[in-house]
Amino acid sequence: MTDTDRARDALYSIPADLPRDDWVKAGMAAHAAGIDFDAFNDWSAGAGNYDARAARDTWHSFKPGKGVGAGTLFKLAADNGWRMGEAKPQRQAPAQTRPVEPPRQPAPGMSPADVWSRCEAATVQHPYIVAKQAAGVPLDGLRVVPAGDALRIGGERMAGALVVPVIRADGCISSLQFIAPPDVAERLKAKGKPGKLNLPGCPVQGSFTVGELLPGGVAYIVEGIGAAWSCWQATGAAAVVCFGSGRMRAVAAELRQQDPSARLVLVPDTGKEEQAQAIAKEVNALVVTMPPGWPQNSDVNDLAQREGNDALAALLESATAPPQPEPRYKLLGADDLRNLPALAWRVRGVLPAVGLAGLYGPSASGKSFLALDMAAAIAEGRRWFDCRVEAAPVVYAALEGEGGFKLRVAAWEAHTGRVLPDGLAMVLQSFKLTEPQDIADLAAVGAAKLLQSLINGLVVLVHHTGKDATKGLRGHSSLFAALDAAVEVSRDGERREWKVAKSKDGQDGDAQPFKLQIETLGTDDYGDAVTSCVVVRDNAAQDVRAVKLPQGGNQRLVLDALRPMFKDGATGKPGSPPLVRCIELEAAVIAGAGRLPCQTDRRATRTREAITGLVSRGVMGLNEGWLWLN
Repeated sequence: MTDTDRARDALYSIPADLPRDDWVKAGMAAHAAGIDFDAFNDWSAGAGNYDARAARDTWHSFKPGKGVGAGTLFKLAADNGWRMGEAKPQRQAPAQTRPVEPPRQPAPGMSPADVWSRCEAATVQHPYIVAKQAAGVPLDGLRVVPAGDALRIGGERMAGALVVPVIRADGCISSLQFIAPPDVAERLKAKGKPGKLNLPGCPVQGSFTVGELLPGGVAYIVEGIGAAWSCWQATGAAAVVCFGSGRMRAVAAELRQQDPSARLVLVPDTGKEEQAQAIAKEVNALVVTMPPGWPQNSDVNDLAQREGNDALAALLESATAPPQPEPRYKLLGADDLRNLPALAWRVRGVLPAVGLAGLYGPSASGKSFLALDMAAAIAEGRRWFDCRVEAAPVVYAALEGEGGFKLRVAAWEAHTGRVLPDGLAMVLQSFKLTEPQDIADLAAVGAAKLLQSLINGLVVLVHHTGKDATKGLRGHSSLFAALDAAVEVSRDGERREWKVAKSKDGQDGDAQPFKLQIETLGTDDYGDAVTSCVVVRDNAAQDVRAVKLPQGGNQRLVLDALRPMFKDGATGKPGSPPLVRCIELEAAVIAGAGRLPCQTDRRATRTREAITGLVSRGVMGLNEGWLWLN
């Protein structure tokens, strides 16, 4: 049971005919506990002085977070004998500052037993039974207030009212529902009060059954007695009255506890379908809903009167289980795996179409320029560093502030000869960590996984590396683990490159050199040049790497022997490109010599000759005793 369900159950245990101040306090507590107006209104209708307009106006006067808290609701309920097993509300009532008032007792002669004993047996001639076309239904459990009885509720005499007992599981009557005669019901309606009134001071705890509950049999759970009669007439099965939608959960749970094998079918009025579906999931019940087109609060008695009992029987037979949520974890076989859709790319081999990615590097490495260039390419659907791009709208949130973004956009437009694509929008308002609201907003932005799920797209975080760039992103290692893809940006002097550092379904490690080309945009008020930069591919570096690899001979054998060694090599060696792994020359000679077929005493010499040839061809670089692959 959820907290809201527990709160609703607690509310219905409190007598509705409280003094006004206490009634308002109970309403404020119910509002704070998450109860909706319909439940509050249903509960309030049990009071003899119920006024629909006053209930609605009072409810709308409650403000969230102000006044009475949810704990007061559970305290009021406990004072009236409410218990819910061992469960405790999450928010406890405050410490008592005054003695607990005992539950209000009915006035003399007004207890359920006293009033019930004065009533007469009901007959088929009662106006309400006639109006509901309920001839032939069991009447032995119903009574009528006799003529001349002094009972008054809501300022009206109840003489002639049909009386429906509310029976607890122990067989005792907890309260009575009075269905007023037509003339009295009209006067009550004119006052904004319902035609069905509960006995003042007696909370509704229990239900009423039309027909007989059989072990393992069908039980239709309905809101009112008229719907119960129609279900019994159409099927002959038991129908249980829960006295309002707010009581349906408690009654269904009690019936399920009494008979785990019973076929419980919830039959809500129009407008209460969603609530019934939720209850059905909890108690393993079925649900029948009214056909489309019926007005709010219509029930199956209305359907039976218009279309007949056969139509109602067919509807009740169509009861279905509520839709179950998809399992959190699914077992997939070989066929399932083969039929999974292929990974959709936003930037082929670099960024997926859906997921969480990161673009990171040290300060001044050019990563924000690279991010802007990538964002524009995605917005245009233009190839990016020879990678195919699927177009999509992009929002670039530059939370460090506007800074030079205006100039960066101007430089991009000047370099490409195109205006910034319409599909790219910017958020340039800066965040200040001294502003509480900005801190709260930043925390919301930090929930990148939630943001990604809300847009069902791709979120790319532009992030710094720490002081040691070789250790990756600044911060906790869980950030890198959470990424579906990561792009690492590095810089060595004027040389910059990016590479895929992580791709769950792509290839890691392909470096792409780039440079920041200066674009002159004009002059300022002092005649100085206004400039910014754009990202362009570093073709010179690419040309150096585009060398012809050896196809045979000792160079091929040595190259094949050394390739695996570079995976465990060291970075940052003199003269080597940034983040490129290097191995020691002497270790390379020893490893390569072991692969050559010549005489043993000549292998080291032949290996050195092969390495010299590989360096000359540009396949490898060499500096101060360290080798690396170009």
